[in-house]
Amino acid sequence: MAATAAPTSTSVTDLALAAKAAARRLATVDSTTKNAALVAIADALEARAPEILAANAQDLAAGRESGLSDALMDRLRLDEARIRGIADGARAIAALPDPVGEVVDGGRLYNGLEVRKVRVPLGVIAVVYEARPNVTIDAAALCLKSGNAILLRGSSSATHSNAVLARIASEAAYGAGLPEGCLALVAGGGREELTELAQLEGIVDLMIPRGGEGLKKAISAVARVPVIYAAAGNCHVYVDAAADLAMAERIVVNAKVQRPGVCNAAETLLVHSAVAADFLPGALAALREQGVELRGDERVREIDPAVAPASESDWGEEYLALVLAVRVVDSYEEAIDHVNRYGTGHSEAIVTNDRTAARAFQLGIDAACIYVNASTRFTDGGEFGMGAEIGNSTQKLHARGPIGLRELCSTRYLVDGDGQVRG
Repeated sequence: MAATAAPTSTSVTDLALAAKAAARRLATVDSTTKNAALVAIADALEARAPEILAANAQDLAAGRESGLSDALMDRLRLDEARIRGIADGARAIAALPDPVGEVVDGGRLYNGLEVRKVRVPLGVIAVVYEARPNVTIDAAALCLKSGNAILLRGSSSATHSNAVLARIASEAAYGAGLPEGCLALVAGGGREELTELAQLEGIVDLMIPRGGEGLKKAISAVARVPVIYAAAGNCHVYVDAAADLAMAERIVVNAKVQRPGVCNAAETLLVHSAVAADFLPGALAALREQGVELRGDERVREIDPAVAPASESDWGEEYLALVLAVRVVDSYEEAIDHVNRYGTGHSEAIVTNDRTAARAFQLGIDAACIYVNASTRFTDGGEFGMGAEIGNSTQKLHARGPIGLRELCSTRYLVDGDGQVRG
């Protein structure tokens, strides 16, 4: 079987070749069968929750011994509620329209040819991810529903969790009629295994690394296959001069503390100087009550001397923890310049009742998701109605923002004629 709890004895290349063969068959599987497979996976996850939790407990114990941060431990941790959520995500994906075969564009040409541009699977997708075992199922469900075979490469911190999740998913998928080899876990090797996977030109059609800058650099140094980076999130909330300050405080606190160890959590707060004296005392107190460590520029510290001084490196930091950098700016233009200089192109928010400022922020910020009067925490495939996501792309080609079913497809032109030849 392609996914097992033990380290793989089959080579990475052999797993990928099996996935390639499976992908050709999977591309022709009907929607009903694919949907049934996802429901079977969801049912199996819930039925085998004790097995999953036992494996996860092993990873958590190892994580504590190795000194994993609180943010990484939170990403790693599974419980019954999270398992139900993962299963519900698979069911939600099953309920979505199948993108395969969807007509994107088309029409009749001058010469009578009928042209249709339709969505088709990419083929074999390799997903490399850190710490979060839920990605095992989210990524598998999205790839299988969109007709793609998937190679999963998780981190060593989630070895046991990923192995049991992949085993359960593959057994359920094969039992429901999907081709064997369409879901495989690449595990048991070191960095050389990742390099081999990233260099399988003509076999792996797309690689999606989901993790920090270290993972991105490691793959970009060796990759020969196409890559979409689900990149880091240095996200900002800007409180404009025309903001509803009560609303702004709710949004800032939510964006920072609701789940600080994720890529769509806010890492920097920017406040217009016209409202800084009114807004910051209450907002900073509310953040402190939630355990947030604050680092600010001199203008912030003039208002609240208890705030620690911010260094230049703080503006570009993805903390993934209860730490927030705070800065006072004199205009929305200055806020836009700051975000474009230090942001990672993930998710940015402005709180304002000034439509001119809001529009300038929307047009001026170079990011995948831009919010007006809402928390950055909504950048998520599930929240966007995609059922789940493989990650959030900050790139500009092919896919940007949450990577869902349609983003895992390419297109093909289908042309029907009745004997036309070109003169």
